[in-house]
Amino acid sequence: MRNNDERTGAVEQPNSPAPSLPQPGQMGLNFVSPTEFVEIPSKGKFYPSGHPLHGVEAVEIRHMTAKEEDILSSKTLLKQGVAIDRFLESVLVDKRITTDQLLVGDKNALIIAARISGYGNDYQAAVGCPNCGSQNKCEVDLLEARNTYAGAFDESHEGIAPEGIKGPNASGFYEITLPATKAVFEVRMMSGREEKAFAKRLEQRKKRKQSEAMLTDQFKTFTVSINGVGDLKQVFRFIDNLPVRDSRFLRQAYAKISPALNLKHDFQCTECGHEQEVEVPITAQFFWPDA
Repeated sequence: MRNNDERTGAVEQPNSPAPSLPQPGQMGLNFVSPTEFVEIPSKGKFYPSGHPLHGVEAVEIRHMTAKEEDILSSKTLLKQGVAIDRFLESVLVDKRITTDQLLVGDKNALIIAARISGYGNDYQAAVGCPNCGSQNKCEVDLLEARNTYAGAFDESHEGIAPEGIKGPNASGFYEITLPATKAVFEVRMMSGREEKAFAKRLEQRKKRKQSEAMLTDQFKTFTVSINGVGDLKQVFRFIDNLPVRDSRFLRQAYAKISPALNLKHDFQCTECGHEQEVEVPITAQFFWPDA
């Protein structure tokens, strides 16, 4: 088994050119931004044939520059909610790759690697207490997070699908058989495109002043078919009426197979003392440690 440094993380290439200043008598400035290769949690196994990341285990990114800081501080991009996507597309060396195509876990791995190269591995995350709602600051070591996989490539099961789960198939989808209804859910790994669709569902509910439906909306976003039926109207109706036992199993099974870095953190509220494992948020403020 490879150690963590070999298994994950960003490895700066030894031949990456260093910035150079002109020598006396020379004209102009020459600067080539260093690059590094970042191993992605999916290892390229969930991308279809023909995709630039099909079968690819590491992605090359440039180190952050003032140009990327401009992107992250753009009021227009921040308001539109696309600052991080534009930033990531700017540092990607292979311009065939778009953030909409990236699996969420792979996208987060690249964002964390870029942040470490720019500002270091210490991150003070602002986390809302799930119990009382007060804001707390959590100290997070991003190097530790980058060296811990969750999901399909968690070493606890070494990539072997747990009971009730089959896949991935030729399309990169998994099949999850639920314990109560015995329904077979065909599910996709969520990409940037599905992530945006999920966020849009939540926003629409908020505008319509409807109650939140985090679980069912997420199920509807990643489900391809149920028992071979892909008609959305039928799929959505079935999901809305899932027994609790099946809903819980589906949620846990999907978490087990989703290739991602483990961004969970042991949280204790300074106000009410509530303790819980929480997800570390990645926002535009992720790149402004001194803000």
